[in-house]
Amino acid sequence: MAHYNKQSSKAGVALWIGQGLLALIFLFAGGMKLVVPIEMLTEQMPLPGLLLRAIGTAEFLGALGLLLPGLLRIRPSLTPLAAAGLVLVMCGATGFTVASGDLASALIPFVVGLLAASVAYGRYQIAPLPAASRSLTLGAPVRTGRTVTA
Repeated sequence: MAHYNKQSSKAGVALWIGQGLLALIFLFAGGMKLVVPIEMLTEQMPLPGLLLRAIGTAEFLGALGLLLPGLLRIRPSLTPLAAAGLVLVMCGATGFTVASGDLASALIPFVVGLLAASVAYGRYQIAPLPAASRSLTLGAPVRTGRTVTA
């Protein structure tokens, strides 16, 4: 198991808080884009309905990717990739909001994108999530000598 100093431990806690906050934001935003009728979505945002559904799917899956790999310790290297994908979504949201002429409202997706970028960088460089050892992974066979038991 990796040894963490006090500073990386604090960074890990801060990153978990950021991941949780982002997950709540994107589970809500993505979930709404997936369950609200397309007609209602296109009234609020002048984008094609299928594009809004695709964005909602990316947001929802990105939120799951922020939490599940670290909690389950299965492929924790996916967490910074999920955060980076959400940065791209927020770049598009910021650009669209600026293009529509509402500069003040563009600050919200910009700040959310900065938070996602911080999580991506932090989980990649500062405090990466440890993977579970092979023998502790649920469902993985345990090798003892010549026999394999499940």
